[in-house]
Amino acid sequence: MPNPIVEIIKRHQNKKMKKSKSIAGIVGPTLMVVAMSELKLWNPNLYDSQIVPLVYFSGVLLFIGGLALVRMHNIWILGWQTSLTVIAWLALLLGLVRMFFPQQYNAQFNNDNSVLFVEILLILLGAYLTFKAYFQKKK
Repeated sequence: MPNPIVEIIKRHQNKKMKKSKSIAGIVGPTLMVVAMSELKLWNPNLYDSQIVPLVYFSGVLLFIGGLALVRMHNIWILGWQTSLTVIAWLALLLGLVRMFFPQQYNAQFNNDNSVLFVEILLILLGAYLTFKAYFQKKK
């Protein structure tokens, strides 16, 4: 006879996994597309003339997106799902920085090869999350 407590725990874990895959199915492709579209290859002059209100507005969007993800997916376990939580918290914090310090953020931004590493990392992370959401079969 199966243990009812074990069955309840398994159902709860399956719900969390479905939620994680659903969120990864949005965050993964979004990370890839946004990072790819910001590459110098596609938009070489994208950040040449940022205005402070635009930096602030992008901060608002990052904050809202990060807060929504933190509220829906604040999972700290040993597994790939934690990467979603870390991304959510980073988006929330970056949004706050852009909202409260848009002038400094704008003055320090350089669209040179130093951001290429971060963009490639975001593309790879997005690809990994997309794989987890759409292509990895249930065990």
